Amino acid sequence: MIRRTERLDAVERRYSREKLGNLSYQEALCLFTALWSEARYLNPCFAADWRSDIEPDLAIARVLNGLPPHS
Repeated sequence: MIRRTERLDAVERRYSREKLGNLSYQEALCLFTALWSEARYLNPCFAADWRSDIEPDLAIARVLNGLPPHS
């Protein structure tokens, strides 16, 4: 297993800047679309009902912010 270190994070940030930093909007959109398609291929239920995925997070946020249960 690879352990995260500051040095590894720096290498990843530099690589991302060098490889992805100069993409045009159209190129970035094509890359995003390809990654989204791959995620959908690997898991057909991916992002099918995202609201149900975040419902527990919203419930915790409501409690922490002192809001009623379903505001």
